Amino acid sequence: MSAPLYSIPGSSAPTAAAPAAGAAAEPVARTVSEVLAQSQVEEVLAELERDLIGLAPVKQRIRDIAALLVIDKLRAQHGLSASAPSLHMCFTGNPGTGKTTVAMRMAEILHRLGYVRKGHLVAVTRDDLVGQYIGHTAPKTKEVLKKAMGGVLFIDEAYYLYRPENERDYGQEAIEILLQVMENQRDDLVVILAGYKDRMDTFFQSNPGMSSRIAHHLDFPDYATPELLQIGDRMIESSHYRFGAGAREAFDAYLQRRIAQPHFANARSVRNALDRARLRQASRLYADRDRVLSADDLSTITASDILASRVFSKDADKETP
Repeated sequence: MSAPLYSIPGSSAPTAAAPAAGAAAEPVARTVSEVLAQSQVEEVLAELERDLIGLAPVKQRIRDIAALLVIDKLRAQHGLSASAPSLHMCFTGNPGTGKTTVAMRMAEILHRLGYVRKGHLVAVTRDDLVGQYIGHTAPKTKEVLKKAMGGVLFIDEAYYLYRPENERDYGQEAIEILLQVMENQRDDLVVILAGYKDRMDTFFQSNPGMSSRIAHHLDFPDYATPELLQIGDRMIESSHYRFGAGAREAFDAYLQRRIAQPHFANARSVRNALDRARLRQASRLYADRDRVLSADDLSTITASDILASRVFSKDADKETP
């Protein structure tokens, strides 16, 4: 078999080292329970369930992929697996729906089950891969791939790699390099493409070679208002703040209004709204310079801190809250 057109130096998966003299070899796992115990992958799945609100279809798909990999390891012991499964993925959904977080967990799952050497995540966009002049793109793309080898490469808004309307665009060169590496070195790198679903669909239609290399498509749904409120609760708690009397109800009202406005970004918008509420709280406390502030004063977000948002104004639709 001829060598691949694009090869990343030092990317070959290492062979397993022999156990040190006198050291007991790890017993061969023969049941699902034994594979799970040795890999401790269930800890990652539990973290995913605990740390992420909602996303039930995504969590189930991740569990299904983990199950596939566990069974594949058991099959390999019986000589039933001819080659490593293709694990390249596509995550589609609106901003703030947890795609990057799930990609990080996926990298950890793949590492614990032995499908990648390091389990790290390298997150990039078009600017990290595509050059601005002839001869610039290949070195940039190869450098990113070299950093990602042994782990997961997460390409956000991947459709921006392809710009057919610009004859002098070099994105196609980056795509060709990615395609070669995804096929020829898939045992040492998993690529996850991410972005809006409609734009990713168009991207795959224009790049069938890329589409054929993606084995798993996961769609990340928008959060419902109650889920966003739960996300807000966790963010407030992790920052050592709390909602005062009526503030949580005010934030619920805020979310119901904000979710219907342009540029809503799910969990990102929740975080931004809480950051602005903290700014209002700080300004409110700062104005009363001679007051002795208690820990309760310093950690309480009041209803007024929420209701001062422009979302509640008459011109809310004309402004970004």
